[in-house]
Amino acid sequence: MDEQQEQGTAAGPLAGFTVGVTAARRADELIALLRRRGAAVVHGPALRIVPLADDTDLLAATKELIGHAPDVVIATTAIGFRGWVEAAEGWGCGQELLAVLRDVELLARGPKVKGAVRAAGLTESWSPGSESMAEVLDLLLAEGVAGRRIAIQLHGEPLPGFVEALTAGGAEVVGVPVYRWMPPEDIGPLDRLLDAVLSGSLDAVTFTSAPAAVSLLSRAGERGVRAELVAALRHDVLAVCVGPVTALALQAEGVDTYQPERFRLGPLVQLLCTELPARSRALPVAGHRVEVRGHAVLVDGALRPVPPAGMALLGLLARRPGWVVSRADLLRALPGAGRDEHAVETAMARLRAALGTPKLIQTVVKRGYRLALDPAADAKYGD
Repeated sequence: MDEQQEQGTAAGPLAGFTVGVTAARRADELIALLRRRGAAVVHGPALRIVPLADDTDLLAATKELIGHAPDVVIATTAIGFRGWVEAAEGWGCGQELLAVLRDVELLARGPKVKGAVRAAGLTESWSPGSESMAEVLDLLLAEGVAGRRIAIQLHGEPLPGFVEALTAGGAEVVGVPVYRWMPPEDIGPLDRLLDAVLSGSLDAVTFTSAPAAVSLLSRAGERGVRAELVAALRHDVLAVCVGPVTALALQAEGVDTYQPERFRLGPLVQLLCTELPARSRALPVAGHRVEVRGHAVLVDGALRPVPPAGMALLGLLARRPGWVVSRADLLRALPGAGRDEHAVETAMARLRAALGTPKLIQTVVKRGYRLALDPAADAKYGD
């Protein structure tokens, strides 16, 4: 476990699970939410954001709009809109930009954006209750866009069909790139996260922007492991996205993604708190409730961290609870154990010590080991 991964101490809903975070912006907030619920976290920023004041593309777009005012401006994110106004002020053209925005039809996608618009001393013309860009598009097309000049604040993520629909309707669309995504300057953390996905060390990976998903796939391609990454996300590692646009690149690879109903960090974490424990089976073993998770075990609700070798053994035993598993089969499950079955005995002793309840695993003389399953408790604990 490297310095970017930390074991959660509380036996919360995510205790025993390891979650990858690809975010750059608001990563600290997401990591804090995950750790507060007991998760271990591997952080590998998949991108970095070019500061607004240094972005020549935004400066050029701002000057163009000041010189040739649009009919409509669409503000899509609160942080982007605030940053745009602040950057314009830094360039000495803040008042000119605000004057333009006061005289146009200003559409704000959602309450946070509306708050940023009003904080700048402006008033939005309209804001959809759904926070959906589809509703914004429906409004514009219903109004008629032929011959209208429409500026849209871009925020690094694709808007499938949005610009094309406006253009097809006869509008002139001007993109305002409020920030740009770039590859991370230090690729090491992203490579470590990618390695963790490929090795099965992660239970889930979170994506809070479409460029982050694209960046992870691209980096895997550069390293020649894109097919392996996609296979892991299809079968073993949960891919959780903040919204449907973020999920597009992964879905194009045949990856089933999970998204919360509300496109926010809090609901994303709550979704993980539901989905990851649902993947773990609670077993009645020797009078205890045992739940095998990614890198730890819950015994009667108490978190028991287990070394990787022990997790490999326990995972095999848990797949056939109550059945005897031979030392030869357990040896094959041990990473790098070679051919000496004594390695199984050593790893088993450490596993029992980590569990704190030795009787959970029984030794069957000359045959192997078994989880001491209590079938009579099935009705109490369930699957």
